[in-house]
Amino acid sequence: MPRTKLIGAALALLLLLPSASLSAFARKHNKKLPPAPPIQRMDKRERAIHALNRLTFGPRPGDVDRVLSIGVDKWIAQQLEPGKIDDSALEARLAPYRTLRMSALEMVENFPPEQVLRAVADGKMPMPKDPQLKAVYTAGVARFHDKQAKKNAKAVENADLLEMSPADDLSQEMKEKRQAARDHARSRALDLMEMAPESRTQNLAAMDADERRGFWRALSQDDRDKLTSDMTPQQKELLLSLENPVAVVNGELLQGKLMRATYSERQLQEVMTDFWFNHFNVFLGKGAERYLVTAYERDVIRPRALGKFSELLLATAESPAMLWYLDNWQSVGPNSQAAGRAKNNGKPSQGLNENYAREVMELHTLGVNGGYTQKDVTELARVLTGWTLEEPRLGGGFVFREPRHEPGDKTVLGRVFHENGQREGKAALEMLAHEPATARFVSTKLAQRFVSDTPPPALVDAMARTFLESDGDIKAVLGTMLGAPEFWDVKEYRAKVKTPLEFTVSALRATGAEITRTQSVNDALNRMGMPLYGAQPPTGYSMRAESWVNSGALLNRMNFALRLGTGKLAGVKMDAAKLAGNGIQADEVQRTLEQALLAGAVSAQTHETIAKQLSDPLVTGRKLDDPPKPVNQGAVAGLILGSPEFQRR
Repeated sequence: MPRTKLIGAALALLLLLPSASLSAFARKHNKKLPPAPPIQRMDKRERAIHALNRLTFGPRPGDVDRVLSIGVDKWIAQQLEPGKIDDSALEARLAPYRTLRMSALEMVENFPPEQVLRAVADGKMPMPKDPQLKAVYTAGVARFHDKQAKKNAKAVENADLLEMSPADDLSQEMKEKRQAARDHARSRALDLMEMAPESRTQNLAAMDADERRGFWRALSQDDRDKLTSDMTPQQKELLLSLENPVAVVNGELLQGKLMRATYSERQLQEVMTDFWFNHFNVFLGKGAERYLVTAYERDVIRPRALGKFSELLLATAESPAMLWYLDNWQSVGPNSQAAGRAKNNGKPSQGLNENYAREVMELHTLGVNGGYTQKDVTELARVLTGWTLEEPRLGGGFVFREPRHEPGDKTVLGRVFHENGQREGKAALEMLAHEPATARFVSTKLAQRFVSDTPPPALVDAMARTFLESDGDIKAVLGTMLGAPEFWDVKEYRAKVKTPLEFTVSALRATGAEITRTQSVNDALNRMGMPLYGAQPPTGYSMRAESWVNSGALLNRMNFALRLGTGKLAGVKMDAAKLAGNGIQADEVQRTLEQALLAGAVSAQTHETIAKQLSDPLVTGRKLDDPPKPVNQGAVAGLILGSPEFQRR
């Protein structure tokens, strides 16, 4: 089926989305609703599908039957104990990505940022002795000098030439030069392919920066893949580091996120890790965060995702990623020793920074209507002065600086905190973690993520009580939610609209896709408005339907679904024929795929719309008197993945 005709079929299906309750669902919850009808419980199979849709990133082929054989309640109990679940297959997938196991300091040393390269270039830091690291630093210093001096005009001209689009208006001479550059690079690549991977890597590392840059730009992605296919992960890292060390750190972080969401057996832990990262959001694009986010998610969020809320709150407060993101590391008490010294020396003090204090109350604990005042924000900011970082741009960690701490007593929410250094901050955070407003705010957000955009008040009340009675035990709060009839109400079955991340990962899981490179998935998430670790405001990404339901976003989802189904998603493979049971007739393939991807839960309207598109000569290209042709199984899979039913969980 030609792609232009596929898009036409997709647009026909897209017209169903509002009537199939995507946008209607969002509009409905903005109105005052009548009293809720009596709760109608799901049947056994619906319970298994519902549990998989809400507590994982989506069911994989065979998951529903597996959960039914275990028993839904027993499966949930297993997911609540992630440490007992074997995840060795995932760890094997993640093993090549060294930065996922590195500290921020190790990342800075092995994948130097511009500040380090500048220091080496200026002679303020020594060049490393390790040959591979030396090659990375040497290439980085060369880039730094090129950038500063803006020299080597010929190399710039060649680079510009290679970067031009084929559609650009080029003279014949320029076209010939461009083709000659590519031919030379491909010839060089063929020569390198004859070498062993180690020798090939050494030859590429030995090129000067301009030569190597032009070489890579001249090669197609297929040429690059062939050149590096048999290299070790560390050799590949080295080549990437020669051009952009920071991209290695961030690229592996993104790759790891998608691999975990797609392949981890500890699905509830990964869903909760995503939830808490969003709740305690930091933005990857803010300076030093590029080296801090990996450890933040790995060491702060994931281990505590099902633990005590107070411990998670304190860990985020002391995290370099949070201190940097909300600028608390710069906060200095106006009457502190540090401020006094700055004044005596005629220098301005950094002063009190209220960013973190405000967000910890508004977004992390009490909520916007949590009963605090601006005075409380200022007082809490004073309590948290001195919480800072040691050389943050070089990967340094948390440190408490007494000279920066504001002296004297402070009063937050009516409670007096006597001068006690770092212990003041810990006590204040502990108090906030146990406030009834915090219990309700956190419980509401959990219920919105797992139950409904407008969760039943009685359910939130029950969860909040458990929060307070269990000392903020997240697992216990989830247990209350999962044991409540409201969670299993049939009206919540496939009723929540998936976020872009949930949609893309659920499609990968549903199709049993094999991911070798995640860049195309990352690009799709960017187009859908949800780049990984890319929420700039501290509010993080919304979990509510209205944030994601609009025609442009839904069309991007449909495009992703069609590219995945038809094998056009680079670095991702899925076997549509296997999913379709190797069927070839349109009706047979459609019904088989509806069962595989939607557990058969497809509306008659959606089924008929897809069937009509698959029989339309304008779509299939088959004239009425032509013999039947095998249906494009991947196209059918793509249309079903883009259906209103798959958009919801």
